[in-house]
Formats: sequence, structure tokens, C-alpha cells
Amino acid sequence: MSKEQYSGVMRAWEATLRKTHAAKKRANSIFGSTSVAPHTDDEEDEDPTSSSTCEVYHAERFLPNGDIYTGQWYENFPHGHGKYLWTDGCMYVGEWCQGKTMGSGRFSWPSGAVYDGEFKNNYMDGKGTYTGPSGDTYRGHWIMNLKHGHGLRNYSNGDEYEGDWRRGLQEGNGRYKWSNGDHYIGEWKNGVICGKGTFLWAGTGNCYDGHWEDGLPKGNGTFLWPDGGFYMGNWSNDPEERSGSYYPSGSSPMDVNNLDWDPQQVFDELSKSEICTGEKVLVLPSQKKLAVWRSSKGGEGNKPRRMSVDGRVSVGVERTVDRFKMFEADGDLGGHVAREAGMDIDADLLGSEMEQSSGNLRSLGGGQQLRIPKKGKKQGETIYKGHKNYELMLNLQLGIRHSVGRAPPPDNLDLKASAFDVKDKIWTRFPPEGSKYTPPHQSCDFRWKDYCPQVFRTLRKLFKVDPADYMLSICGNNALRELSSPGKSGSFFYLTHDDRYMIKTMKKAEAKANTAPFFSLLPFMGT
Repeated sequence: MSKEQYSGVMRAWEATLRKTHAAKKRANSIFGSTSVAPHTDDEEDEDPTSSSTCEVYHAERFLPNGDIYTGQWYENFPHGHGKYLWTDGCMYVGEWCQGKTMGSGRFSWPSGAVYDGEFKNNYMDGKGTYTGPSGDTYRGHWIMNLKHGHGLRNYSNGDEYEGDWRRGLQEGNGRYKWSNGDHYIGEWKNGVICGKGTFLWAGTGNCYDGHWEDGLPKGNGTFLWPDGGFYMGNWSNDPEERSGSYYPSGSSPMDVNNLDWDPQQVFDELSKSEICTGEKVLVLPSQKKLAVWRSSKGGEGNKPRRMSVDGRVSVGVERTVDRFKMFEADGDLGGHVAREAGMDIDADLLGSEMEQSSGNLRSLGGGQQLRIPKKGKKQGETIYKGHKNYELMLNLQLGIRHSVGRAPPPDNLDLKASAFDVKDKIWTRFPPEGSKYTPPHQSCDFRWKDYCPQVFRTLRKLFKVDPADYMLSICGNNALRELSSPGKSGSFFYLTHDDRYMIKTMKKAEAKANTAPFFSLLPFMGT
């Protein structure tokens, strides 16, 4: 071979390598132009938008379904500050982190409702203000789309509540003011007046101070008149359970039967003072999906393959969503490269998984196939509706959500010895229709036993387990996965969708053996 021939072969070989490398870089991106112009031997001619980048840059995405994203972009994710507009009129403007709404932002609904505040993992989480279409507003703290913590709510009918919230309902201490001027200050439970509190009638100046249950006086209480007279006794919605004495202003007690007044009048008046339920948000920010390029081709019968956003196979991604297809035009390496890609993704999986429309990706030269390794399979079977243990999974999620969300984390790690007593357990019944302390659900009627709740709350704080993240992982929208083989004792093992937590069922004897050494933990708490 002559020197000129050898030199020509080497130049052709180098050009082929450069073109192949550039084509592979373009294949690593979900997004790109629908066609790429033929490349020359100069690397300066490569399209910079087609190659992968590790820097945050500004991008505009006009998606085939009509959605629009404008803002900062990083490795195929909205990352930084950006605006996403859905075709139904919903819009989010604010901070993103790898495809999730994270940080400060503003979410607006087509109805005119607006939430302006903090987000975490696509949820309204932190401090924020919600304004409904009819003027219903809430300013305060949120956890996983629910009002949780201290907050002020102004209802569209003129009522107002300021105080503590838990899981979307008034719970703790709070003040409710009706539009007519009446107001209540005291304790709440599960959205109703319950505990100790004071009700003041603005029109008459009368006042009731005492105990309440289900929004009505129950137990010891005192009814006071503006002139200083008062009635003290035991209150109940059942007239037969009532008893008490009337004390006129500056006089000795009198028999209430001699008065032209009946305690039933208090119950009749209170029945007119209803607690406003307010507006409900029909579509939550965490329920909105982000649409990315959707392919018009590819059958659903093809075997799914999942790829990460940089083009490599993604191992351990849970759900497969749509298609990613590359094909080359007729001709050699200088021909056009056509590209089709698409997926419809839940907000927490933006750009992290795709379905391969064919078993292999063809390389751009040589006629050889780029073989894609088989996807990694997660342990266990995802529990679906109709599964033999579907209700057991729902019961576990309901019980854990109730136990973790019932009380706030402890202020310190110091515990008394009584907290480690296994007899310190709380039984809670979960009827399907719901109760005063539990929400309605679609599972069977069951009872939940919570052993040493203070100990486990302190352990979560000790190991820096955030209650919101803990409940999101176990009790969120994702189902648990059941391991294929149960333990020798017949127990079942369940994994969360993110593989962070494992749940093990126990029989009574095993539970008794595991709760016995609780007291031995006492010397280690608070260290």
C-alpha cells in the first residue's frame, strides 16, 4: 500500500470515528431537533443542542400535546427556575430540582385558584398561601398538600379560623370567628370542637366556658350572662344527663327549674353555628403529569425497555411509560438521522424511564446492532387491587399514617421509663365509613395497635427520619412490593417503592418477643 493510499485510509477512518461518536452523543438525549443535518469532517459543525451537556442552560420546550416549558434545563430535567404550562390551563412558575417542583413556586389553576409558597417533591409542602376562586384563602404551613401546623384560613362566607391544623383539619388550639361576630377559642379534634374551650355570642354577650365533644358542650361547664349571673353543671346533648345550678348576680344559687331559661337553648343556638368546610382542590399539583415528546409510532405489544435520560439503560426504575425510537435513513453515514421519542410521565419520574419500541438500537454505521442489556428487575411483586394481600397493604398504610401523623416529633430525646412499658399501647379502630379519629377508607374494618408510640417517635428523630418523607415513602401514591417468599414464621415482607423501608408482619408470639427488650433501650436514648 502506497503512502498516499495509507494516508487516505487513515483520514477516512478518523472521520468515521468522529461521526460515530457525534451520533452516539445525539442518541443520548431525549430531546433534539427532528432531523440533524449531514456532518462534515469538522467537529465544529456538530449541533451543540444535540449533544449531552452537564451545564444548566435555558430551554424552551413546545411539546406535541400542547404543553409548554420555558426555563432552566439540566440533563433532560427542568432544573432551576422555570415555567410549565399545561393544556388544561394549570401553570407552575418557580424552582425545579431534577424534574420535580422543589423550593419556592406559584401554582395556578384555570378556575383562578392560586397557591404561592414552598414545594417539596411536587407537593405543596412548607409555608404557603392558597387562594380559592371564590376568595377562600389559607396562609400557613403545609405537608404533602395538607394543611399541617399553624395557619389562618378565611372562608368565602366571612368565617375565619386561626390556629393549629393536622392533616388538613383543625386540631389542637384555635380560634374560629363566624361572620356574625360569634367566636370560639379552645381545643379542636379532627375538624370539630372537642376538648376545653370558650364560646362567646356577640349579639347577647352570653358565654359558655367548659368542655366540648363533637361540637357541643359535654361534661363540666359554665354558662355566663353579661350581668354576672351564671349556670354551672354537667352538660350533655341528652337532657336526662344534665344537672346544674343557677347563680344569679350577687345571690345564692337557685333551682334551675324556677328559671325562665333552659340549657337546651344553648344547644339550639349552637346548632346554627356551623363550621364552614371551605373549598376543595380537585386537582393537586402532585397529580399533574409532565408530558415529553410523544411518539406516533410503535406498538404496545413490544417488550418494554427502560433507558435513563442520558441514553444508557436505567436499572431499578419502577414503571415503564412510553417509547423511544431511533432509526437511520437509507444511505451511509452522511444521511439524515431521523429521531422519534416520547413519553407521558408522572411528575416524579420526568425523563427517568422509557419503553423501547424495538429490542435493539441500530448503530449509525456498519450495520451492527447496539445491544441493550436487559432491564434490572426490582425485588418483589407490586401489590395491585385484587391481590390477596391488597387490603393488608391498605391497612398498614392507614395505620402508619395515623401513628406518624397523630403527634408532632418530640422536642428532645429524653424519655421517661414509663414510655418503654409495652403496656403503653394505643388501640384504634378503622371502620370503612370513618370515625371521629380516622378517615373513611376502602378497606375492611380493622383495629390498629400502636406500641410505645413515644419511643418510636423519638427513634425517628434520633435517626433524623423526616416524618413527611417517611409517610410519603410508605403511604404515598405508590403501592408496596411484597417479597416472593414469606419468612419461616409465615410473616410477609413489604418494600417501599423507593427501597428505603421494609415492613415485616408478625404473629403475636413474635411481637411479644420483640417488644420485651424495649426497656433496654432507655440508657441509649438521648445520647
